[in-house]
Amino acid sequence: MVAPIRTTEDWLAHDGMIIDVRSPSEFRDDHIPGAINLPVLSDQERADVGRIYKQVSPFEARKLGARLAAVNIARHIETTLSQYDTNLRPLIYCWRGGQRSGSMARILAEIGWVVTVLDGGYKRYRQHVMDAIDRIPPELDLIVLQGATGSAKTRILRAVLAAGGQAIDLEGLACHRGSLLGHEPGRPQPSQRFFETCLHETFLNLTPDKPVLIEAESSRIGSCHIPRMLWQRMQDAPQIRITASRDTRVEFLLRDYAHLIENPSQLDRLFDGMVKRHGHEICESWRQLARARQWHQLVGLLIEQHYDPAYATTSARREGEDLGEIKAKELSDNDMPELAKKVMAAMQGAPERKKYVFGLASGDDLV
Repeated sequence: MVAPIRTTEDWLAHDGMIIDVRSPSEFRDDHIPGAINLPVLSDQERADVGRIYKQVSPFEARKLGARLAAVNIARHIETTLSQYDTNLRPLIYCWRGGQRSGSMARILAEIGWVVTVLDGGYKRYRQHVMDAIDRIPPELDLIVLQGATGSAKTRILRAVLAAGGQAIDLEGLACHRGSLLGHEPGRPQPSQRFFETCLHETFLNLTPDKPVLIEAESSRIGSCHIPRMLWQRMQDAPQIRITASRDTRVEFLLRDYAHLIENPSQLDRLFDGMVKRHGHEICESWRQLARARQWHQLVGLLIEQHYDPAYATTSARREGEDLGEIKAKELSDNDMPELAKKVMAAMQGAPERKKYVFGLASGDDLV
């Protein structure tokens, strides 16, 4: 007996397997979180069918597409889907919820699995994501974590998450540290679409009853752009500032960017991107320090000549209320839980707009 094929617009209510039957390149660009890719047509097969559709005839294209789809779906049944019993309840989608998802759904229904097709496919899902990002809930109590480069903002934000606080880790979602030297080794950045998908997924897990920490960033994190509405909210949100001495920040950056110290040749390419702003003479002096492995001096100069002036310019543009300052004497891994506790205390005081200065070693003082 053939099981019925259902349709839905609500993928969030589906608690079973989600199958994306689009081509691998479409899947890599963006997909519903948690979906697996079982392509009905490969990238090359999809291109071949499209070419025949235009150059020969729609009939010949459909005939080729049906033959290729049958072979690919059979392979998925023999491999990935072979381990599942009658309890499988897959949700299937393609670009618009048309031929590719329909082909997979009909064959799986013939087996006896209860299949649901996402009405409107990926295109409708994508529109929902963009609409949701453009409608950031006004009750979301965003608080921006400010601090100069090397003040361990991302580490502190992640410690807040680990302690049960709410936060949006933009650099984690973008797989980039946000600066010119911020490429994460071995972690390619996501496409802009998948960055937005992951951001939307983060929003879904936030609750309006607790404040949400977000790190101060420029409008672009590597190749990923922060959506306009979120960026505007960040400019107006109240701020908590992390401060640390220059030497403390130098030591933290030397630990955090150890991969560059181990492979200093990478710095030449990165310094090339800074010539337009700082000129050949300054960038060459940085290169010479890198070649001589004078890391403390190099990092100190980068802070003074590049990072701190940029921070002063961007922080001056923010209009959010200053909720206070957290002074960190050290920025080791062991200090992160205590710093996170201080940040969370300041966040809880945010609705009353109390301004605190927290000293990591000396206690808390109301000012």
